[in-house]
Amino acid sequence: MKLLMLGFAALLTTGSAFADTTESSPVIHDKTGFYVHMDVAKVISMTDIPDQCGVVPARLDYLDHQGREHVLDYQVQGNCTNEN
Repeated sequence: MKLLMLGFAALLTTGSAFADTTESSPVIHDKTGFYVHMDVAKVISMTDIPDQCGVVPARLDYLDHQGREHVLDYQVQGNCTNEN
């Protein structure tokens, strides 16, 4: 029984060593939050802030200094103009 368990563990170890480690998507989706480290070398695009009151979704697409593309989705306060 121990030999069977050892063989199974060895199979799992070698299987993970030969697993495909390439990413399916070259774009890195950054997580929002406080103190997010962003390595921005070049801004590709960013959302225009709409003329609406309240919090609205925004997006920033950028390249880091290694040439990898990142996407950051975040919330921003809209441009609220009170015209009476």
